Amino acid sequence: MALAFDEFGRPFIILREQENKNRLRGLDAQKANISAGKAVARILRTSLGPKGMDKMLQSPDGDVIISNDGATILEQMDVDNQIAKLMVELSRSQDYEIGDGTTGVVVLAGSLLEQAERLLERGIHPIRIAEGYEMASRIAVENLERIANKFEFGETILEPLIQTCMTTLSSKIVNRCKRSLAEIAVKAVLAVADLERKDVNLDLIKVEGKVGGKLEDTELVYGIIVDKDMSHPQMPKQIEDAKIAILTCPFEPPKPKTKHKVDIDTVEKFQTLRKQEQKYFDDMVQQCKDVGATLVICQWGFDDEANHLLMHRNLPAVRWVGGVELELIAIATGGRIVPRFQELTAEKLGKAGIVREKAFGTTKDRMLYIEHCANSRAVTIFIRGGNKMIIEETKRSIHDALCVARNLIRNNSIVYGGGSAEIACSIAVEAAADKYPGVEQYAIRAFGDALESIPMALAENSGLQPIETLSAVKSQQIKDNNPHFGIDCNDVGTNDMREQNVFETLIGKQQQILLATQVVKMILKIDDVISPSEY
Repeated sequence: MALAFDEFGRPFIILREQENKNRLRGLDAQKANISAGKAVARILRTSLGPKGMDKMLQSPDGDVIISNDGATILEQMDVDNQIAKLMVELSRSQDYEIGDGTTGVVVLAGSLLEQAERLLERGIHPIRIAEGYEMASRIAVENLERIANKFEFGETILEPLIQTCMTTLSSKIVNRCKRSLAEIAVKAVLAVADLERKDVNLDLIKVEGKVGGKLEDTELVYGIIVDKDMSHPQMPKQIEDAKIAILTCPFEPPKPKTKHKVDIDTVEKFQTLRKQEQKYFDDMVQQCKDVGATLVICQWGFDDEANHLLMHRNLPAVRWVGGVELELIAIATGGRIVPRFQELTAEKLGKAGIVREKAFGTTKDRMLYIEHCANSRAVTIFIRGGNKMIIEETKRSIHDALCVARNLIRNNSIVYGGGSAEIACSIAVEAAADKYPGVEQYAIRAFGDALESIPMALAENSGLQPIETLSAVKSQQIKDNNPHFGIDCNDVGTNDMREQNVFETLIGKQQQILLATQVVKMILKIDDVISPSEY
């Protein structure tokens, strides 16, 4: 490539050997796009299910992530191909909307592309394939509605929610503690849920982690944990019936907004300035004491003089607390964030039953627990683990479990897992294919075959014979007319997922099928790839 100028001085680019470069068009472009999508799906296929393998990802700066979460793996991968980026965005969409099923949606999309490639080789037009896939997806979604069951739950009936969260956690690294983590996730969601509106604000659930201890030490705190300690080592470590002043104004004298210079040429002037500064600090501390505050939490820092004065006036303080944490503390304690000392009143103080500082291990790590709050609609899940990687993966697993519990509160319909829903949909789609007279029936049958890729991958990852296992389960479903039979990944001894308590949310499964179909339709309709140099 070279830069040249015409007779008017305008620059233009000369591309060398341009005649040797072949641009992909038509069927070749579609096959290349399908190949890129299949390559991404192949990476995630081995991570599907409770016996799925984990991936180790190393970033350019040397950080290592171990995960089998589809969205996390694809987010960390450096993908250049534009079609592969569509698959990454597909997984991200599933994660944003549902929070679970990010691996399955990519595996399904990859299988749909594989089936589409076979149809293209048989001479079927991509538009007819896309239309057939759209018809099949509607049949599959309607069949999911038909085979779904509704779960009744409440503040005392938690087991259905816990079982569904355990299904999600069973495919994660943390599956040995799935029962305790599922209980924590369900209790956290119910603590912040508005059951009348069927809505859950997950922003009210803070997930905090600290290296050390065992995974079993993970706990749910009905309050807020802040990764800070008291500003002075001699301040009390435990405050009962705390009244908390939440400040976003600094503990220091006001500063002019413009550039300024103070000339001090005598001792008297210096002493006057020092007394004035001390008066500012005195007034600030006195204002906090006058309204009845027993603890000050400040977004900004304060110098040693203010810290010393706070300690002498028996007013414990915490400094450098982040804005998000301040908001959660305000929600939990029922307090108001105060931007100026002049606005501080007794009504704006937050209330907590106990505020305590807790030390961990032999290190100097300390954290602040704010518990028994006036409003318990803000909670913290505190994770412990042997190293940073375990804690980060546990956070991702807990996030998936929280999303599943939230989805069940929004819509309490469930389908059975272990690939049983996909097999049932595959049978329904294949049965409906013959009713369509056009070429689309080939695409509808191909869609049914693609749905079987999920149970086949589950069987393969569990060390079973995939084709033999799938054939046996499929015939069992047709023979008994029972859509609950799936792949026995954990070798329990029964294929009935209802007996194994393997549940998945209906909206999550429907979203998987709809999203995968949309993306595959988009890829099939691309028949030319034009680079910027060819405009």
